[in-house]
Amino acid sequence: MSNCARVLELWFDFSCPYAYLASRRATTLGVPIDWRPMLLGGVFRGIGAGDGPMATLSHAKATHNLNDMHRWAEVFDVPFRMPAGHPMRTVRALRTLLGLPHSRWPDAIGALYAAYWQRGEDITRDDVISRALGDGGIAAPEIADALARADSDAIKDELRRRTDEAIGLGIFGAPAWVFRDHTPSLLVWGQDRMPWLEAIVAGWEPDTTAPRGGPRPLVTPGPAAAGTTLDVYFDIASPFAYLALTQLPALLATGATTRLLPILLGGLFRDIGQANVPLFAMPPAKLRYVGLEMTRWARWWGVPFEQPRKFPQRTVTAQRLALLAVQTDLATGVRLATALGRAMWAEQRDLEDDPTLRAILEAEGLPAAWVDRTQEPAIKAALVANTTAAQAAGVFGVPTFVVNGKHLFWGQDRLDLVARALEGWVPVHG
Repeated sequence: MSNCARVLELWFDFSCPYAYLASRRATTLGVPIDWRPMLLGGVFRGIGAGDGPMATLSHAKATHNLNDMHRWAEVFDVPFRMPAGHPMRTVRALRTLLGLPHSRWPDAIGALYAAYWQRGEDITRDDVISRALGDGGIAAPEIADALARADSDAIKDELRRRTDEAIGLGIFGAPAWVFRDHTPSLLVWGQDRMPWLEAIVAGWEPDTTAPRGGPRPLVTPGPAAAGTTLDVYFDIASPFAYLALTQLPALLATGATTRLLPILLGGLFRDIGQANVPLFAMPPAKLRYVGLEMTRWARWWGVPFEQPRKFPQRTVTAQRLALLAVQTDLATGVRLATALGRAMWAEQRDLEDDPTLRAILEAEGLPAAWVDRTQEPAIKAALVANTTAAQAAGVFGVPTFVVNGKHLFWGQDRLDLVARALEGWVPVHG
């Protein structure tokens, strides 16, 4: 299908900062944008997510997320401030938008987002909504009519219908991008998937093929700034940690002084009060999507991946082996950690099985006797110490990257930001 025939739906709510950031980049994708308002709180309730993930974040994760919002605003070069009243009820603003002629929506959406996320104004109030729309070029009679229509049963029903439609599409958060020219519809989540969206517009089928032109592994454009350090916390119990390990050589090539730090993720989760297997705590809609994302990242980067039939697995012995490899040298640590991750996440191997671990060691040219060494008190203590240090550093999941001892980035989908930081970018926030 030609690009000009494609339409990309952007599902959003004014209360979501990431949806605001996405809205500022949507028009760069080269396809028409079909703006799709929904009530995010209604989506959360409809999928069994309560008040949404932001309501139950740990302090460390909440701090990271706030820094993350500001960082993406810097990268996108858009103004951003966290309103004192966030989160605000946006139902009135959404209904008012629905009351406007559809041709006025792009201007109105931009104006209401600016009021919320640039000026921190209270868009629960009619006078604020009216002033924002006026600043966006909407005529006063249109504004008055839309505010009046916002009270009608027809508009209330329309917002409910759209919210139910979002749930039916598998949407679990915002921003959600939907291509309808697929069967079933193709869903992409997040403001940070712009390269994926560009590739899909160009013809990539993310659930079946590699991107056109071949995989796109991480490339760092320049060397690290002098004196730059990088700490990498991981546990191969996480599929995303395995995926990140496959791209770690690109970060090492920058010349940053790097420490690879195996931790025991279950111990960290226990100490910070987080679910032992976060995937199992996700609403079904999000869990289905995250399963797709794992394979999409693997296709994007051109690395092997297959959901293990045995999951979860206890990785304490494997992590101690990774620690032994790191103690040998960094390159050996990266090589063995990646091999262990590949064994679990691409080769259907059981990392709780000692003979399997010995075979992996031998294949990497390392002593099979290391399996016996994992019972040494010093090795056990070192893994516990790494896990304790991770918590002290603000780590709440893996993979986590800490640049220069203070800039913390979580997730394999933040590797581009890590690369920026290694090259000298100093985020204003965090």
